[in-house]
Amino acid sequence: MLVTAAYAQDASAATGGASALVQFVPLVLIFVIMYFLMIRPQQKKLSNHRAMVAALRRGDQIVTGGGILGKVTKVGEDSMIEVEIADGVKVKVVKSTITQVLSKTDPAPAAQG
Repeated sequence: MLVTAAYAQDASAATGGASALVQFVPLVLIFVIMYFLMIRPQQKKLSNHRAMVAALRRGDQIVTGGGILGKVTKVGEDSMIEVEIADGVKVKVVKSTITQVLSKTDPAPAAQG
């Protein structure tokens, strides 16, 4: 009885290589679905946020991550900007904490000479 069970296992082991490949197909499909549903949209959102922060100019109305509304008064080259949150009250804010630009200012016209 034990010998016939061993032969039966040996016959199915010959086709085991193909079934191992079939077992990886669902894993690959799950990764592809996760990429299109989670990873790719997150990368697009991050790219849009970086572009928004890079386009900040003096005079833009912004909202910070903490919900503070203000007007950009100074844009530095580093990661900080100066925001006026009330008359005469200016605070420095890290650029990456800006969540939304409410109104953009038009670029200043070029000086004509």
